[in-house]
Amino acid sequence: MSEHFDVHGGARLVGEVDVVGAKNSVLKLMAAALLAEGTTTITNCPQILDVPLMGDVLRSVGCDVVIDGDTAKITTPAELSHRADSAAMGKLRASVCVLGPLVGRLKQAVVALPGGDAIGSRPLDMHQNGLRKLGATSTIEHGCVVAKADGLRGAQIWLDFPSVGATENILMAAVLAEGTTVIDNAAREPEIVDICTMLTEMGAKVEGAGTSTLTVEGVEKLHPTEHRVIGDRIVGATWAFAAAMTRGDLTVRGVNPHYLDLVLDKLRLAGAEVETFDGEGFRIVQNERPKAVDWVTLPYPGFATDLQPFAVALSAVSEGTSMITENIYEARFRFIEEMMRLSGDARTDGHHAVVRGVERLSSAPVWAADIRAGAGLVLAGLCADGVTEVWDVFHIDRGYPHFVENLNRLGARIERVAGEPDRA
Repeated sequence: MSEHFDVHGGARLVGEVDVVGAKNSVLKLMAAALLAEGTTTITNCPQILDVPLMGDVLRSVGCDVVIDGDTAKITTPAELSHRADSAAMGKLRASVCVLGPLVGRLKQAVVALPGGDAIGSRPLDMHQNGLRKLGATSTIEHGCVVAKADGLRGAQIWLDFPSVGATENILMAAVLAEGTTVIDNAAREPEIVDICTMLTEMGAKVEGAGTSTLTVEGVEKLHPTEHRVIGDRIVGATWAFAAAMTRGDLTVRGVNPHYLDLVLDKLRLAGAEVETFDGEGFRIVQNERPKAVDWVTLPYPGFATDLQPFAVALSAVSEGTSMITENIYEARFRFIEEMMRLSGDARTDGHHAVVRGVERLSSAPVWAADIRAGAGLVLAGLCADGVTEVWDVFHIDRGYPHFVENLNRLGARIERVAGEPDRA
């Protein structure tokens, strides 16, 4: 049975909300547990659908995984399977991050091609090329990435684009390679820093986390550890946009505000009052209708592509005209088609969208294409007349724990409803 959210318009969000561990970090940290025999404990895990899905992926190669609330315990055996072909692979883009650890530890891997959000092409070329530089062969066969090596040796690796996934896979393979690996044009996201921190706790030798050059000195063996996931900056930013769009007053705790410097600066330009609490959170107060600002997605520390739907949604209710430029995923603008159902005034041309703000949106049935688009549609529904039906909410559940409950506690009125959509 399908589910949708009934989102009642006219809410002003007020109060405090806590942000838990980062989805874009926890799944990769769970994969890193494959690198060491024994039990690795990961705390501050978000209670979202993707965490048990990654647990299923790890079980498919022989791990014992116990998830209890916000804690995941992963017991990795001495003898692992090199075949990760769980049905969960097809539902989870991040499942491909088991490739690097399996090749690093076992010198071979067969990993089913991943699924995940429908936001455009996300090829694995850079993942494979990095493994080849380390001495492995890598091909696509029968819907799987197949990699094998007699041994891995450190190498100089240049990434054509600072891909988060490629950086993670190459990094996790390199920590057990012989010699020194240098990854140039590496991703710089806080989630990369988080995985580097955990790998170092496990005994890896990694320098340069948070910069565009990672230097890895291979070691013979890693050991299990206990690690706390960093706060989710994307969820934190979602609440920041929610405050601005609903002309609300929200205090957000559990995330380092410096991860969101650019977002918070842009919201100041839109008219928000912003207060930050060092290393802990921030407060957003929006008393008047937001003013239009322009947004350009870029790799970190630029504006995250994951936040582009919220920039579009904010622009749709702002005073003036905004230009949004998408440089990462070509299909992100599918979100605009749903915003137009809500009477949003937007036009796209290639990588650019022009959004003219309206005073209030108009409710309609809409469909989520991915996690962030789904959350963006919910926020848009809060700014619409009437009741907006948001469908395919399983996407939202993959990224936002207790989303409906938190929104209702902050002053929204949203119900989760079972039933099939009428697309007539």
